[in-house]
Amino acid sequence: MHYHHRVRGDRLGAIPANAALEQYRVVPAHYRGRLLHVQFQQVKTAASKQTLRALDAVNFLMADVHTGVGPFLAIYLAASRHWNPSAIGVALSAGGIAGLIAQTPVGAFVDRLRQKRVALAVGTALLGIGALAVIYSQSFADMVGAQIVMGVVGTFFPPAMAGMTLGIVGRAGLDWRIGRNETFNHAGNVFGAVAAGLLGYIFARESIFYFTAASCVITIVAIFFIRADEIDFAWARGCEKGEVANEQNVSGFREVLINRSLSIFILSVVLFHFANAAMLPLVGQELSVGHPRAASLCMAVCIVGAQLVMVPVALMAGRLAPEWGRRAVFLIGFAALPIRGVLYTLSGNPTYLTGVQLLDGIGAGIFGVMSVLIISDLTRGTGRFNFVQGLVATATGLGASLSNSVAGFIVQRAGYNVAFLALAGIASIALAIFATAMPETKRRRHYAVSDFARLRALSPSSAA
Repeated sequence: MHYHHRVRGDRLGAIPANAALEQYRVVPAHYRGRLLHVQFQQVKTAASKQTLRALDAVNFLMADVHTGVGPFLAIYLAASRHWNPSAIGVALSAGGIAGLIAQTPVGAFVDRLRQKRVALAVGTALLGIGALAVIYSQSFADMVGAQIVMGVVGTFFPPAMAGMTLGIVGRAGLDWRIGRNETFNHAGNVFGAVAAGLLGYIFARESIFYFTAASCVITIVAIFFIRADEIDFAWARGCEKGEVANEQNVSGFREVLINRSLSIFILSVVLFHFANAAMLPLVGQELSVGHPRAASLCMAVCIVGAQLVMVPVALMAGRLAPEWGRRAVFLIGFAALPIRGVLYTLSGNPTYLTGVQLLDGIGAGIFGVMSVLIISDLTRGTGRFNFVQGLVATATGLGASLSNSVAGFIVQRAGYNVAFLALAGIASIALAIFATAMPETKRRRHYAVSDFARLRALSPSSAA
């Protein structure tokens, strides 16, 4: 619904008498003589506090549910089940490979899915069952099967949460909301890691998996506090409100994939993850060689410390994105990576290496926010928002999986410093590609109806 009005000096045309101002935005149109013609465009009603708070809770809890089992599974299988390293590696790889293969088709499935809350709850329940299966499975095949199911189900959460968020707040509120989502997600990661570590230390190791299963139950409850009628299906898949009546109105896969800006973005982020994925494992290996007793403690501090840094960084990225643009904010995240790689070569002191690793919080915190926003911009009106998220996740997963193999080869031939410099060089290439070839994807911002002063300032009569 649109209403066209004119502005002369400080006088504005009236919108319908029974309309709430917050349901409209003002889009400057054009001048005709000394008159500024503007357009009042109706937008989605703001989401309720209940839905927004539930979204916070789900993001906080989902951090532990989505990733809580993985880091502790190898320890449990080695210490409690006495599995050999090769069997542990197969079990962990099975879930990772299954998830990597599933990411793109799962993203396409999420685009077509209307009942996202129900599907999210079912997936959470399956992860809870998988956590309990770790304790009660008796055979190698059962464990591998459980890991495959958990790997596939785990790929559903990122696109589903991003799609639900877009469907709830729309594009106008997406910047701030994605930043808030990532803030709660990283805070949940810190809480989950600390809680699981304490439970495993004070009680039996099995308590970690019971804790994850209990978190799944609480998460399911939080999911259903999100009101289904506040999730717009068209917005949730990257279309405009009311635009999608059937699949014929959605862009084809080829039409989306030939987007040049998307290709540049994928290339940049693949190189980013290729450079980033191996850095923390290399730090752990270097610490274990010279400081075996301090290595575990330093690694724990590196992981938790980086997550703590990501909390304010993600929040700030969401707030700066509307004003600075996506490209400018993302360049900060890209630049942090090569700097980190070079700094690793300056000293082998455990405290120093741990401090440098905190820079990972800057790059990862910004990446989690800006990648969703850029994908949203690039898929606007296509109906393929979640498909492209899955595609990007698959590409970056492949880059990250190759990173450790290549870095390990370099370390064996030339040492840790050369490996860090090589990764820093790749990160610099990613930075250069993004800086020179990637355009700004954010469209010109719309004026809020309440911001009439800006409209008056655009009128020639105001300057007279």
